[in-house]
Amino acid sequence: MVYDVAAVRAHFPALREGAAHFDGPGGAQVPDVVADAVRETMISAVSNRGSVTASERRAEEIVRTARRTMAEFLNAGSIVFGRSMTQLTYDFARTLSKNWRPGDEIIVTRIDHDANIRPWVQAAEAARATVRWASFDRTTGELPVESVTKLLSDRTRVVAITAASNLLGTRPNVAEIARAAHEMAAFVYVDGVHYTPHVPVDVEALDADFFVCSPYKFLGPHLGVLASAPELLETLRPDKLLPSSNAVPERFELGTLPYELLAGTTAAVEFMRSLEGLEEYELGLREKMETGLKELGVRVYSKAVSRTPTVLFSVDGLDPAEVYRRLGAEGVNAPAGHFYALECSRWLGLGDKGAVRAGIGPYTDESDVDRLLQAVAKLR
Repeated sequence: MVYDVAAVRAHFPALREGAAHFDGPGGAQVPDVVADAVRETMISAVSNRGSVTASERRAEEIVRTARRTMAEFLNAGSIVFGRSMTQLTYDFARTLSKNWRPGDEIIVTRIDHDANIRPWVQAAEAARATVRWASFDRTTGELPVESVTKLLSDRTRVVAITAASNLLGTRPNVAEIARAAHEMAAFVYVDGVHYTPHVPVDVEALDADFFVCSPYKFLGPHLGVLASAPELLETLRPDKLLPSSNAVPERFELGTLPYELLAGTTAAVEFMRSLEGLEEYELGLREKMETGLKELGVRVYSKAVSRTPTVLFSVDGLDPAEVYRRLGAEGVNAPAGHFYALECSRWLGLGDKGAVRAGIGPYTDESDVDRLLQAVAKLR
C-alpha cells in the first residue's frame, strides 16, 4: 500500500503556515481530529467521574476509553496517566526506591534522555544506592547489549533504558537487555517517548516492567503515559492523599485527570493506527535526507543500524545555534541543542551545545526534505 502523505498532511492545520517541520522529536504537530476531540470534550457537560449523572458518566467513559485504547496501542496491561513522562518517572523512582538499601545498584545509560537518568540518580543518592553507568559507542552510536548486561549483579534493582535515543535515534535491543536484567530480579524501566511515534509498540515483547511515553510526541496532547502489568502495580505503594482511590491504576494518579487531554489521546492513537506503511515511509525519507546531508559534507552522528527517522548533524565552522537560526529563516524548523539528552551530547564530545536535530514525522514529505537540504547547502 502506498503511503498517502498528501492525505495525511490535509489533517494538519498547522502546516498552512508553510514551515517544513523537522521538530517533531520535541513535539509533533496535531491533526484536526485530535483538536476536535479536545474541543468537544471541553464544551460538553463533564463532571468528576461517577455513575449518577450524565456528566459523571461521560467523564468515566472518557477515562475508560483512553485507558483501553492506550493499552491496546502499546500491547500492555494497565495504563497510568500523568502530567508528563518526567513527572511519572520521578513518581515511580520515589516509589520504587522505598525498598532500596545501601549497596543496591541502579543502572542508567549515557544515551538516555535526562528524564530517564536524573530521577534514578537522585533516588539512588537518597537511598545511598550505587549508580552504574552504561556507555554507548561514540563512533557508531550503538548501545551494545553487553554494555548494560556486564553491569548487572544480584544487587541490581532497576535498569533504566531508552527504546530509542531522542538525540541519535539509536534503538537498543531492549528485549535482550530486559531478559538479562530479569535473571537478576531487576525491574526494567523503558523510556519509549521517542520510540512510540515511529515503531509499532509491543510492551510485552520488549519485556519491559514499566514503559513510558508521551502522546504529544505521537500527534496528541501534552500528557504522560505509563504502562505496566496490573499485578506489578498492585505491589507498589506510592505516596497519595488519604481519601483518594487505592485502586490500580488510580492510586498513582495525583488529582483529577484532564478529561479533554485523554479524549485527545484516544483520537491521536486512532489516527496513528490509520497510518499504514508509516514506518517504511519515514525510513525512506530518512535515507534521502541522510544521503543528501552527507553529499553536502555535513557531519552526521546518527549511525546505528537500527534507529528512528531522526538525524543529528553539525556543520563544520558553524555554531549549532547559528545553523538552527539560519535554517529557521528559510522556513525549515530543525532546532539545535542537547534536547535534554545531556549525558549523550557530552559523551559524543558535543558538550552542552549539542548539534542540529532533524526528525521526520507522518506529515513530512519529500519537498520538506528538499527544502532542508537546500537550506543546508546555503550554509556551506
